Amino acid sequence: MPRPVTPLIAADLIIRRHEDEDGRILLIERLHPPHGWALPGGFVDVGETVEQAAVREALEETRLEVSLEGLLGLYSDPGRDPRGHTVSAVYLASARGEPQAADDAAAVRWVDPAAPGVPLAFDHARILADYLDQRAS
Repeated sequence: MPRPVTPLIAADLIIRRHEDEDGRILLIERLHPPHGWALPGGFVDVGETVEQAAVREALEETRLEVSLEGLLGLYSDPGRDPRGHTVSAVYLASARGEPQAADDAAAVRWVDPAAPGVPLAFDHARILADYLDQRAS
C-alpha cells in the first residue's frame, strides 16, 4: 500500500507572561513569507512530539523557555497557510522574562489579544478569537 499524502503538522503558541495579569500575549513579526505578525510556532520535526516542537519553536523564535498549560485546539482548514495544507496544534503557554526576536522572527511584541494592532498572518485572527471566547467562558 502506498504511503498516504498528508498535511504538514505545526505547533503554535499563545504565550502569556507568567508574572503579568494584563492578559497580553506575544506575537512575532515573520522574517520570511508569508509576512505579517503571527503566533510563535513552526513545523514539527520528524522524531519529536508536537509538544516538544512547541517548546523548541518558542525558544528558537523568542528565546523564551515556556511552560505548556494546555491545548487551545487544532486548526486544519486546507487554506489556512498559503504555503500548503498545514494542521496546527495551538498551545497555551506561559513564560518568564523578556523575549528576543531570533531565528524566523524579525521582531517580537506583547499585544492585547482583543486588539493586536498589527496585520496577522495565516488564520491567527481566528485563533485569537477562539482564545478570547475560551477565556470568556
